[in-house]
Amino acid sequence: MIITANSLKELPEAAEKLIGAFPDARVFVFYGSLGAGKTTFIKEICRQLDVLDMVSSPTFALINEYMNLKGHTIYHFDFYRIEKPEEAQDIGFEEYLYSGDYCLIEWPEKVQELLPEDYVRVKIQEDDKGNRKIMAEEY
Repeated sequence: MIITANSLKELPEAAEKLIGAFPDARVFVFYGSLGAGKTTFIKEICRQLDVLDMVSSPTFALINEYMNLKGHTIYHFDFYRIEKPEEAQDIGFEEYLYSGDYCLIEWPEKVQELLPEDYVRVKIQEDDKGNRKIMAEEY
């Protein structure tokens, strides 16, 4: 699946399409260069999932937990600053993955060997005009 977002105004529709295309998926991993818009897109996904909390990057905390209107938890991970996968294991990462709740993971390449067999890989590419191409596929 490929989604194009030519402005921030198009992100709600892009997020809705992504979630709708993978209704049973709960683990989404986000690849893209620094500044590609991973956190911005995750914020919109959380809005589409009716998150009540303020969504922000968990760069230093590694994980943020959000609640939605249905009382479900959404976990947002950012592994940019970790040095080795054991740091993710130390926070109980694998337990979150198998919780049945949404797990939205930035910089998954840092914990690739810990990812479950089934997840949705989302790659975000930005062109020189600020347009974003969002490519998603199930693994």
